[in-house]
Amino acid sequence: MSEPVPNIAQKGPYAVELEAGKVYFWCQCGNSKNQPFCDGSHKSGPFTPVKFTAETTGTAYLCGCKHSGHKPFCDGTHKSV
Repeated sequence: MSEPVPNIAQKGPYAVELEAGKVYFWCQCGNSKNQPFCDGSHKSGPFTPVKFTAETTGTAYLCGCKHSGHKPFCDGTHKSV
């Protein structure tokens, strides 16, 4: 049986403003209407959101292709998917 593959929300990162110390839930399934954050769309599938706490306040680049090796952050993988 093959491993489930997430939907590609966009082929590039999402530039978002994060607040230090705040908890966020990054969408891992690619189905959220609130990209790059989770809206609960994963509930009918095999994916769960990635919970993370922002270390600093400012702009962060969160993965849009859902294939990053450094989830939830973009690592350039979108260039090859």
